[in-house]
Amino acid sequence: MNEVEKILAELKKNNYSPIYYLSGEVPYFIDLISNYIEENVLSEEEKAFNQQVIYGKDITIDSLIHYAREYPMMAQRRVIIVKEAQELSRTIAQLLPYVENPSPTTLLVLCYKYGKIDGKTKLAKELKKYVYFEGKKLYENDTAKWISSYLKESGYTITQIASQLLISFLGTDLSRIANELNKLKIILAKGTEITPAHIEQNIGISKDFNVYELQNAIGQKDIPKAIQIIKYFNENQKDNPIAMITENLYRYFRNLFIYSSSTGKSDAELAREMGINPYFLKDYRLAAAKYPLRKISFCMEVIKEADLKSKGVESGSISFYDILKELMVKILN
Repeated sequence: MNEVEKILAELKKNNYSPIYYLSGEVPYFIDLISNYIEENVLSEEEKAFNQQVIYGKDITIDSLIHYAREYPMMAQRRVIIVKEAQELSRTIAQLLPYVENPSPTTLLVLCYKYGKIDGKTKLAKELKKYVYFEGKKLYENDTAKWISSYLKESGYTITQIASQLLISFLGTDLSRIANELNKLKIILAKGTEITPAHIEQNIGISKDFNVYELQNAIGQKDIPKAIQIIKYFNENQKDNPIAMITENLYRYFRNLFIYSSSTGKSDAELAREMGINPYFLKDYRLAAAKYPLRKISFCMEVIKEADLKSKGVESGSISFYDILKELMVKILN
């Protein structure tokens, strides 16, 4: 049972903490916990007088403490949820007196996204006495495991290629991935193994023309296939923004650099360091035979240059297709 599951299990048993500090780089988990609290701790009748959902930019610490100190009306407890609590980062230290002595009848939920309070501060040390969650940045392999687990809960499975296809297109944003998986669960019968064909038919991500297949074409130095894919990207720019393409390609070559420069490590150690499923190491093994370290470093540099050009930095007017075509020429020659 992971940390999020433990927190939810305690909430379901009505074992409440006066403070929930939810932080980190994965907003999906923060929302999952805070939404459960918002929807389930109080009855609908109790919520009217005892539940407040506030945004960090709209409140001061003094007002927040005032709300948290109020007594519940016709209920056992109050719930105060502060969304986007990172907006209070400049004054959050002023919350220390309350954290040292919180109201026993209030659940104060701090949703501190895309960051955290400095762990060396007294406030952070006091917060750790309560429910303290810090979501770490997810890597591809972490996301793939989450996808499998998320689908398993509903009676579905997914192929490794289909999972990678989603990650290549949507990144590690679990909220977006969950949204697309939920669409598939409505359409497909329980027990279905989700394949790239299901994703193409129902989500619109091409199983043949996507960043994952572009990486494979580059790894195999399959020039016709790479050009075919970037032509497809050019014709479908809305669904294939350059920022998404360059980010994935840069990560691919970064991982290829790790693979090629590491010696004496097991497949498990390599996969963990690269943040990928060991299943895909075979692709890197083939690519490493075609790309020496010097060329890999060069490729990483030209990908960064292409990203800058796409943003209009030192490039003047250059088309989507020309940027990608120039990039492929530099990488594949």
